[in-house]
Amino acid sequence: MSIPKSVGDALAHPGWRQAMLDEISALQKSGTWELVPLLSGKSVVDCRWVFAIKVFIDTLKACLVAKDYTQIFDLDYSDTFSLVEKMASVRLFIAVEALQRWPLYQLDVKNAFLNGDLEEEIYMEQPPSFVAQGESSGLVCHLPKSLYGLK
Repeated sequence: MSIPKSVGDALAHPGWRQAMLDEISALQKSGTWELVPLLSGKSVVDCRWVFAIKVFIDTLKACLVAKDYTQIFDLDYSDTFSLVEKMASVRLFIAVEALQRWPLYQLDVKNAFLNGDLEEEIYMEQPPSFVAQGESSGLVCHLPKSLYGLK
């Protein structure tokens, strides 16, 4: 199996389509966005799908990410911050595990989200191939919570 080169290729494969549906469902369930009309004078951040194959657990992963390069400083954001783990902390936990002879397990979090609430008012286009139809067409996603790729 290969990683799809486009959203159309992904939707044509049942496994990738299900991975995308799982991601959309989880994002909606966590309240990452709400569909609203775009206010005048506001900019819209683009988004795209990123696909990966988790080799060790034989799983297909689809992740919706914002295109941060479409954000404008002082309009869409004013400061950047990324929460990451330090390798020293990871080594410490592994050392304690080894000294205590605790079992060490690997796992994959199916839907890991950024739990930060956004202070800025960010609007994003609707996900490619998942645009709401009918009354919801022409709406954008207002992001009260952070999404991967945002500054």
